[in-house]
Amino acid sequence: MGDTDVLVVGAGPVGLTAAAELRRRGADCRIVDRLAAPQPYAKAVGIQPRTLEVWDAMGAGLLRRVLDEAVPMRGQLTYVDGAAGPRIDMELPADVPYGFAALPQYATERLLAEHLAGYGVAVERGSELVGLEQMDGYVRASLTTAGGGEEVSAQYVVGCDGAHSRVRRAAGIGFEGDAFPEQYMLGDVEVDWDLPEGYAVRSTTGGGDVLVCIPLPGRRRYRMSMLVPPELDAGSAVGASGEVAHGLERGRAPELRHIQDVLDRLAPQPTRAGALRWSSVFRISHRLADRYRDGRIFLAGDAAHIHPPTGAQGMNTGVQDAYNLAWKLALAVRGLAADELLDSYHAERRPVGEEVVGRTVRHARAGLDADRDDLATLLLREAQLLVNYRGGPLAEPGRGAGPDAALPGDLAPGDLIPGDRAPDCAGLERPLVSFRVRLFDLLRGPNHVLLLYAGAGTGVEPESLHASAEAARSATHGLLDTYVVLAADAVRPEGLLLPHVRDADGAFRAAYAAADGEAFVIRPDGYLGARLPAAAPARLAAHLRRTFAAA
Repeated sequence: MGDTDVLVVGAGPVGLTAAAELRRRGADCRIVDRLAAPQPYAKAVGIQPRTLEVWDAMGAGLLRRVLDEAVPMRGQLTYVDGAAGPRIDMELPADVPYGFAALPQYATERLLAEHLAGYGVAVERGSELVGLEQMDGYVRASLTTAGGGEEVSAQYVVGCDGAHSRVRRAAGIGFEGDAFPEQYMLGDVEVDWDLPEGYAVRSTTGGGDVLVCIPLPGRRRYRMSMLVPPELDAGSAVGASGEVAHGLERGRAPELRHIQDVLDRLAPQPTRAGALRWSSVFRISHRLADRYRDGRIFLAGDAAHIHPPTGAQGMNTGVQDAYNLAWKLALAVRGLAADELLDSYHAERRPVGEEVVGRTVRHARAGLDADRDDLATLLLREAQLLVNYRGGPLAEPGRGAGPDAALPGDLAPGDLIPGDRAPDCAGLERPLVSFRVRLFDLLRGPNHVLLLYAGAGTGVEPESLHASAEAARSATHGLLDTYVVLAADAVRPEGLLLPHVRDADGAFRAAYAAADGEAFVIRPDGYLGARLPAAAPARLAAHLRRTFAAA
């Protein structure tokens, strides 16, 4: 019997992210996949800005390698009944560090697998989960491998094994939803039109015909999706046994002529398709797991939520499931997690999955116009930059104001609320560094980060800052990095022994609506946990005990 801290089932982008983050934080893990080799398909291709932030934070050069291979997604060209419609330019605010990108899923998986290998873990391919049983204090998993069978004992199991998840079935977790009656086909092809590079193409007719083209790395290469022609239609969207019908199907690969027929009807200008790399028929369901946790078993990615591919939300949502879960599991296997910490995964991520399923179904049926948000808000939401855990079990309410608060009032509309994504900002000056650094440079490690803001008129003494930092460090068992952020015109307090940066242009104060003498607790997954008085060590420690076991 092979023992490990965490068994990850499924080696797509979600499982690879989970395994890499577990290893980065010191947890042992194994990752298995039933397939003997990765699939060479450009299935999920859209990479959202928030996912690029996650890969930046994961370190070890992962983001650089992704950016080397990805191509920008600059916007979308729309056509209705052959006439040009609105052109959408996917422009984000200047303080968002990354834009929208496209990268074939097989490339994403290769880069993540190489990143994981840097931690000494390889995907165990041809290993299929056939049984799962929760015991007292561990989970026993039965695998079939090329060499026979194997029993694995793990403290926890994470199911990242897709819409047909064996882990979900073994845990008895419901997966309710519905299926779209239409069938679609995908094709990875090159065309000879002269449309602007980096723009997706969506061409529709009043009769319901549709063509969607997503740019891929290469010369005029796209992943195209369209309705299946009658000769490839396989009938019912639900299998004979009632299983979930979602994703690619075997045995009915469209030919180049099928794709060309659709281009002849819907392409915005005459074009010829060629260099067909792969094609498939696929179906779309929309389903959501009843719960993301059952004891020591967790679900992430398509095992927990499936929905239309509109807006490239699926893989990106799954990657962030894994990123949310991994740091919590790493604390749990070390015995450092508060009793309720693992429950926060379901509490935080299932509402996100529910929102994404609902939104993508609306957009698939009625287009982006189904939501009345202005374009700027819509793009921020599609970029997954508006995901938040406000009111969740790990978010300190408000500004922490109370009878002993050193901060005036509470949070105003537009202020950063605990549970929000911690934004980046540039222009920080650091001793010994001849160039300005980003806040994300300080948040890239695996620990919680405490930021203590010292404005020009704060009057906070170094001793009180040291006391708060020490109390927070003790509450986190040392898994904390602390920085003092000095206002542009603040004098560095004499005797300050903590690392510090200077907010030279006021970008930090603007992004965080920082008050003089305020502390910000940033979680390892880049979300704001609390904003409290900097000179309040007991309150900082009490907040952190929501996450950490008593020291």
